[in-house]
Amino acid sequence: MQKQTKAIRIQADKSQNREHSVPLYLTSSFAFESAEQGKALFEETEEGNIYSRFSNPNVSEFVAKVCMLENAEDGIATGTGMAAVFASMAGLLKSGDHLVACRALFGSAHQIITQILSKWGITHTYVDASATEAEWEAAMQPNTRMVYLETPSNPGLELVDLEMLGRLKQKYGFILNVDNCFATPILQTPIDFGADLSVHSATKYMDGQGRVLGGIVVGRADLIQPIRFFARHTGPSLSPFNAWVLSKSLETLDLRMERHCRNALQLAEALDAHTDVERVLYPFLPSHPQYDLAKRQMSAGGAIVTIELEGGFERVSAFFDALQIPTLSSNLGDSRTIVTNPNTTTHAKLKPEEKAALGITPGLIRISVGLEAIEDLIDDFTQAVEKSADVVKEKVA
Repeated sequence: MQKQTKAIRIQADKSQNREHSVPLYLTSSFAFESAEQGKALFEETEEGNIYSRFSNPNVSEFVAKVCMLENAEDGIATGTGMAAVFASMAGLLKSGDHLVACRALFGSAHQIITQILSKWGITHTYVDASATEAEWEAAMQPNTRMVYLETPSNPGLELVDLEMLGRLKQKYGFILNVDNCFATPILQTPIDFGADLSVHSATKYMDGQGRVLGGIVVGRADLIQPIRFFARHTGPSLSPFNAWVLSKSLETLDLRMERHCRNALQLAEALDAHTDVERVLYPFLPSHPQYDLAKRQMSAGGAIVTIELEGGFERVSAFFDALQIPTLSSNLGDSRTIVTNPNTTTHAKLKPEEKAALGITPGLIRISVGLEAIEDLIDDFTQAVEKSADVVKEKVA
């Protein structure tokens, strides 16, 4: 069967009630049929549910679907995307290890690497997303245990060559850990390029409607095992209800991403042609500096468009005031179009020099393109660009 079919048909075993839709297993624990079974379950000589912090039928169904979509051997779900990112690092790294990471990272991932892992004696080296293979290789140290990256990155939409890092992994033996949230398994499967782990904030496109929080790590079974041990004993569990919602949402992920990507490309093209827009970044725009790489490792450009307006935060504020359709929020991956200014929201805690290295300027705007009629979105963004330009010009005059 095709993946689209499996995403719909994979589900937990039916109960004696023969339900068509998988029920919610809202229980903290599970009963044992005998003392012997309880002993066997804890000894792990028998598989089964014990406690919902460890496993739950709704969570297991969600994990099985994502493993299938990502071509992964095993996985573990968590309460949030950042819990998944943290578990994928903390479950595998120890004091004395070295981490190589792409410089273009979400703000919280940057804080984990620089402020939390550093307290445990785990060092790091940042490499630019556009670095050559030789530059990535130069960052490797004898104690390099993991390479972590986002592709495309948040919010600059920088790409990292996964095939190239897959080659370096074979040479140096590090764990290749890829945040695949922006692309989703529909547009990109890092494991097919040699990645060992693929991490997601399921809060974003896997949910797709801004309802629930969740995260997931999938990949090699031997690496998931220590991550599962870490999560089992530290408790970043995904709730059964959220897992049920996310599993249902995966049934429409393919359809939603098709519309998201079509809308995003058309909006990017329209804004790129507008003289009052300073810069437009979108992986499938020919003007994107890594357009050829995007076409090689992604099946479509994703749902995020990043633009820059001249005039700094004053222009951004006027632009947001003029918009009629989008929501102003720091979230993304919703059916509704969302805009935010990373300089003052998602990456506000970064130092000025760190923002400069990532290209995060006061006039940068991240657009999470939704599922609305594209004609309405283009009209709204166009009028907001023009109205905000006039506001800034009037103040200057």
